[in-house]
Amino acid sequence: MPHDHCPSCAAPDLAFVAHDHGPCASDALARAIAILAAKGLRLTPVRRRTLEILLEGHRALGAYDVLSRLASEGFGAQPPVAYRALDFLEEHGLAHRIRRLNSFTACMHIGENHTAAFLICRACNAISEAPATPSRAALDSAASAQGFAIESATIEALGLCPACQRAAA
Repeated sequence: MPHDHCPSCAAPDLAFVAHDHGPCASDALARAIAILAAKGLRLTPVRRRTLEILLEGHRALGAYDVLSRLASEGFGAQPPVAYRALDFLEEHGLAHRIRRLNSFTACMHIGENHTAAFLICRACNAISEAPATPSRAALDSAASAQGFAIESATIEALGLCPACQRAAA
């Protein structure tokens, strides 16, 4: 679902193609800082760098991948360094956990109330965060019929991105 703050990254047809990701990454970082400030919170240096690492592209990174980057930049090499930063980012809607890949990705809809739906390329691990409003509505309806109240949901779909489809052909 395209949105004003990052039309290139949010457009479904551009998520799996090379594009200048810099403007949307810097915009997402600025939005994250503003949202946290409004809550009386802040990005510590390690949290900020973790978010910047996740914002570098449309990929999911494991905690140890993030830790390796943090350690190489002098932030410490103990696993809690990365896990605490990733947990904070996830708790405040700045990152998502991709269970299928046991990894994390930056939220491309920071500050928006949304259900995350991820299109995951099984060949290259590229990820696109797609709109899931109709799916969430159907899920809420099914849950409500059983007296269940959904508090959060994430949808993960596995397949092949356009580039990997071409490579496989």
